Amino acid sequence: MPGYWTKTQAFLQQLRANNTKEWFEANKAAYDTRWRAPAFALVEAVADEMAALNPALKAEARINGSVRRINRDVRFAKDKTPYSARLHLVFWAGSHPNRSAGMHLVIHPDGYGFGAGAFGLNPDQLAATRARIMRQEERGTLLQAVAQAQAIGCAFDAPDLKRLPKGLEADPEWEHLLRRKAFVMRTQQNLAGPDWRDLDHARTEVMRLTRACAGLIRWLMTA
Repeated sequence: MPGYWTKTQAFLQQLRANNTKEWFEANKAAYDTRWRAPAFALVEAVADEMAALNPALKAEARINGSVRRINRDVRFAKDKTPYSARLHLVFWAGSHPNRSAGMHLVIHPDGYGFGAGAFGLNPDQLAATRARIMRQEERGTLLQAVAQAQAIGCAFDAPDLKRLPKGLEADPEWEHLLRRKAFVMRTQQNLAGPDWRDLDHARTEVMRLTRACAGLIRWLMTA
């Protein structure tokens, strides 16, 4: 039975095999109906529920809002293919979709992935975050949020630093938190599917995953 993302993934498979401006321009109608339209429809479908979460997450059905653009910035990249063969959705809690804690869903040609957290903390934010981690009650809340995200298949990447920052001490079970410059938990490989039947099923599943990650987003936004 075809799923909600079946036609999107078929388009992405074709784009991956024909990643040129000429092919894309010739298939602009497929981009509109198979990539853009289902993405916008899902963002609109979850918007009210996202806004009701704690913290409230923004779901904006626009390119460079919740829907990341398909065009790639190739100025400094070795890979000069002009388009990203994926569909990336983001629902965020702060002032900017790229610089705030939030939830991410990525549809690939042959699978999908998801995750939550915050990239690229500035020095003040990082210092405040580490200070909170050193406080037992704050750390306990974070570890509970981490466990909830782990329960749906998310995990941290390797820590950014090999050693603890100078002046900090920690138990082995949580010292990795202090060696991070970003706090993102995500699926570490593409998952098969998603086998979401229709828009309502996709909405239900996205909200289930987001609620499981809401504790991590809330902890990060508290800083």
